[in-house]
Amino acid sequence: MPPYNEMTGVEATSFMSVTEQIKARLDIVQYVSQYVPQLKKAGRYYKACCPFHSEKTPSFVVNPDTQSWRCFGACAEGGDIFSFAMKQNNWSFTEALHELGRQAGVQVTKQTPEQQQQAEQVERLRAMLQTAADFYHQHLLSREDEAAESAYAYTREKRGFTDETIERYQIGYAPAGWQNMMNALTQLGYDNEDILAAGLASQNDRGRVYDRFRNRLMIPIRDDRGRIVGFGARALDPDDNPKYLNSPQSEVFDKSHLLFGLDVAKDAIRQSETAVIVEGYMDVIQAHQAGYYNVVAQMGTAMTESQLKLIVPRYASQIVMALDADAAGQNATRRSLEVARQALQADYTGKLSVDIRVMQITNGKDPDDFLRETPEQWPQIVDAARPVADFVIDLETAELGQDASLQARQRVAERVLPILSASENNLYTQENLQKLALRLHISEQDLMDWAAELRKAAKQREQRKPAPSTPDQQPPMAQDDAASSYEPPLFFEDNDAPYDPDDDRAFLPGVDGEPGTPAVAKPSPMPARLTSRHTSRAAEAHCLRMLLLNPDLLFQANRRLRELAHERSELIDGPLGDISSDDFSQSDYRVILNLLLSALMQDEMEPIDYVRQHLDDALLPELTQMLLTEVDTLQHQIGGRFAGEHVQIWGSFKRQSLPGINVDEDVVKRILQVRRHRVQREREEILFLVTEAERNRDKQAAREHGAQCMLLNMASHRLTEAITPKQH
Repeated sequence: MPPYNEMTGVEATSFMSVTEQIKARLDIVQYVSQYVPQLKKAGRYYKACCPFHSEKTPSFVVNPDTQSWRCFGACAEGGDIFSFAMKQNNWSFTEALHELGRQAGVQVTKQTPEQQQQAEQVERLRAMLQTAADFYHQHLLSREDEAAESAYAYTREKRGFTDETIERYQIGYAPAGWQNMMNALTQLGYDNEDILAAGLASQNDRGRVYDRFRNRLMIPIRDDRGRIVGFGARALDPDDNPKYLNSPQSEVFDKSHLLFGLDVAKDAIRQSETAVIVEGYMDVIQAHQAGYYNVVAQMGTAMTESQLKLIVPRYASQIVMALDADAAGQNATRRSLEVARQALQADYTGKLSVDIRVMQITNGKDPDDFLRETPEQWPQIVDAARPVADFVIDLETAELGQDASLQARQRVAERVLPILSASENNLYTQENLQKLALRLHISEQDLMDWAAELRKAAKQREQRKPAPSTPDQQPPMAQDDAASSYEPPLFFEDNDAPYDPDDDRAFLPGVDGEPGTPAVAKPSPMPARLTSRHTSRAAEAHCLRMLLLNPDLLFQANRRLRELAHERSELIDGPLGDISSDDFSQSDYRVILNLLLSALMQDEMEPIDYVRQHLDDALLPELTQMLLTEVDTLQHQIGGRFAGEHVQIWGSFKRQSLPGINVDEDVVKRILQVRRHRVQREREEILFLVTEAERNRDKQAAREHGAQCMLLNMASHRLTEAITPKQH
């Protein structure tokens, strides 16, 4: 088998895929703006004249939600940050990979056999955690005994969660007893060592292994890509301690590197440019149920630098901290602000520039209680959040008496000034300086001098820090994301992209982000893109796996597309043409598919062997992990081994399918779903251009884009009919 490779670097302490690790650090809008300075925001999108050809009317669109770009003019191309860099600089994929990796602070290194084994172990743990979540969820919904019935009643009546919320967040119940989960997992072939490693069991001094979670309400904890990495468990018996029990730190779970609910919240955070940070997962679920989706939880006593960097600057320019109003919450807020100060002060490039505010709920309520009782008032208290300067000054001087010594007042200044100087652009305005000087009875000039000294000392400390570990001296793995980027083979649901074939304006984007727009939108239904946890990457990965395992499916899919085109050349040459790399939004998948297409043009090697031989070394881990994931999904347990070649795997897939299901036909439909997703995505973006042309009274551009839109609308309608099950 070809050697494994992996991306490692400044914080590259995981088995995240090569391209995903880079894209997590580079924002496409910022990158494209370097080459297209006229790129301007218009509603949800950014637009400009295409940099790759001459035009007067803008046809170049950048979508920050999907981190993609597309030209609807002469180029008729699009993709992600990699494809833009390749086209802009005339680079190969390998050149783009290395250069973008350099800019992102990651580098390509060989993966050792030990690291390969660890990657396979992590993949096994992820599959086990998903199985456990299914087990807990079904046990809650079954209400098969009195305890499960009581847990369900607690979830509905005490917590106020609807059935839709219970389903959306896969809330479950861990039954009382010592061996329920152990028995379920061992029957699937997992051993005690794996179950312990996943944090689903504990072991006592005598070596006995037993369920970690017993008689508790189970909340799956997901990373920012929606993969289950652990659980939060709420005690149902008032005598059980602790009240909240999280999964232990493991190869896949490190709560200091996670924000609960970010997988659901990131689109809303990006649109509002504001992240509201609460303390616990119950607060988040309650907020999302009320329609406020830009809320996430830090799941600990204080925010960490890693958590801050999950949302700043990629999603948010403003953070509102809404921690509990008790003394513990105040202390957590203070520590979180100190972490933010250190991160912001060390960021001399200004990339982490953020407006931090602190929200306080009256009557000492926590967000969960407040949202259950008065959800309609949430936007008002978020909008009323105080600037960090006001909050910190009041907090730190609250117990400072009128006769406090100079030393006591100086200590307060030393605590307050660094936070203000790191997070407030207007530190040197008369208002803030006068307020602090008045409280401390210290001159404004002295405060300015101290602030300058503190910044200088912080910079010197940062410069004295040791350099990051080299690949040969890697630190212990961070446990937040220690696996490949491939989710299980999940698919688009039929309602993933809401579509009305009779409404050409179904995808017209609203113009948001205008000055004065409230940070928190009014309660609204769950956004369409959040109704399913299945991402476009997951669907694309599944289809690509199936094509690699059985390339004949490519010809079947192309034949189906030609049938749908009904010999109309504009459809055959356009949205219903043969499957190509344009159907995949990820550059790594595009590279693999193009190699597969080349492999089918020769007969000297098996297609999958051809792909392996010609694939860039940096992408070999993704190919290998992709096939490993297929084995894991189809056989339910991988046992740490790659068992069998692709023909045997495909046969196993067919044998395990439900009776009466045509596997080939099902996969072709999934491929058509990927095509439909591409068509609808392009349709949404081009409708934006139609709207802009009409607004600018550019009739010619409106007609041209309108014709493209009608063609995409027709293709989407035919694809929907082909995918939708026939009613008998």
